[in-house]
Amino acid sequence: MFQALMDWMPLFPTLVGLPGWDDQLTDLSPEGEQALRARITSVLEKAETSDEDPVTLEVVRHQGRMIVDKIDARLFEHTVATGTHAPVNGLLLMAPQIDMSKRSGKIARFVDQAAEKVRGSDRRPLRRHLESAATRLEKVLAAPVQQWEGDHSAEIRASVAGFRDVLRSISDGRGDDQPGLCWLPEGERNYANLVRNYTTAAYTPLELHQLGLDLIARLREEYAEIGSRLWGTSDVPEIFRRLRTELLWNNEEEMIASAVEAVARAEAEAPNWFGRMPKVGCQVRLVDEAERKNAAIAYYMDASLDGTRPGTYWLNPLGATERSRTLSEVTAFHEAVPGHHYQLTIAAETDLPDIRKFAFIDAYIEGWGLYTERLADEMGLYSSDEQRLGMLGTDAMRAGRLVVDTGMHALGWTRQQAVDYLRENTVMAVPEIDAEIDRYIEAPGQALSYMVGRLEIQRLRGEAEARLGSRFDIKAFHDLVIASGPVPLSTLGGLVNVWSEAV
Repeated sequence: MFQALMDWMPLFPTLVGLPGWDDQLTDLSPEGEQALRARITSVLEKAETSDEDPVTLEVVRHQGRMIVDKIDARLFEHTVATGTHAPVNGLLLMAPQIDMSKRSGKIARFVDQAAEKVRGSDRRPLRRHLESAATRLEKVLAAPVQQWEGDHSAEIRASVAGFRDVLRSISDGRGDDQPGLCWLPEGERNYANLVRNYTTAAYTPLELHQLGLDLIARLREEYAEIGSRLWGTSDVPEIFRRLRTELLWNNEEEMIASAVEAVARAEAEAPNWFGRMPKVGCQVRLVDEAERKNAAIAYYMDASLDGTRPGTYWLNPLGATERSRTLSEVTAFHEAVPGHHYQLTIAAETDLPDIRKFAFIDAYIEGWGLYTERLADEMGLYSSDEQRLGMLGTDAMRAGRLVVDTGMHALGWTRQQAVDYLRENTVMAVPEIDAEIDRYIEAPGQALSYMVGRLEIQRLRGEAEARLGSRFDIKAFHDLVIASGPVPLSTLGGLVNVWSEAV
């Protein structure tokens, strides 16, 4: 299964330093996808009668079903613009970060395959995404030749130009009134499968929608409490107004300096909360200017296994002077320390099978990141009530994701309805809301994983604390969760139960 998973996304093993895929790119052809699907189905059949470790088998099953469901949903036919989810844009984002020398001769074929998937599909991208993707490709073509293009620059650029022309030629892209999967063939079924894969839980889209609404309501109470303490007002709209207009960055330099300081403070406190420490550090870097419009606001990139490249917290300063500085510390704790850097680096340093170290299970991975935002408050890492408001702000964003993702993909919301909901119930800046909504449109279900995972980790910790009382060791709990590697939430629950019964 690990071989199949890496064949599905061969840039990742090169990123982390796993040998064997440095000359590979994903085969996007119908024949290639179906051959991979058949391989995975065969492995899943073997897993049903295997006597291997049951936790590992649960991870194998999840990863296999995830890839099969994504192939069946034909997502690449209408995903053209955002981040790493869009094949061509993902390649352009990753190429400068890794060694492309052995695969540069295959890039043109990859881009041509992506163009062919979009060209004749009955699953049309949004018109705005066709336009933004074409504009992005024009910037690539106008830029000087990059080192990663190697000796194949001419053919690569010809294919990129061809893909741009395909995007420009599509006159029947979807409008902003039909952004969700529910408007596409088999959309309801595909979204249900993606919800199951991303959350590893039994929620329906409607249940997740209501959960988000309930969480938003409770967060308004916390806003009122901190607002009263900080500014003497419990009026949430007034608190939002002040957050949007009074606590903004003056420039990009302030933004990155704050992030660096927050990571250093977290690294100093972490030994009091974790028994295991990663062997490599975490650096903070700004997203390259050419990538900012299509990149996430912040993201983490794994360290290399040999330690030569540290983990990297990528910070996107897009619209910096329009964004609240209160989000600085909470985002650093989520993406870097003690969030994804600790989680992914420590798992990679264990003796677990590779499928356990590097599985893509968003409810676990993003659930941990969101869990550490509240954990950071327990650790005393927030420097002020202003920064605690940032913690509430990211909580509201993740709760809002439950509402708008299900709203667009299951309930038929327009893009503007989703934008308006986040504008009313979060303090996100307009550029950030636009970027986030476009991400949710092109990665259906992924945004649901954060809050679902966070709530489950908190629940498991609470049950273990109640069961063990004074014997509960927070360091041991955190080490167990991280050193188990990415697992489905139900599997994590079983591991925590076994651990707490044995203490």
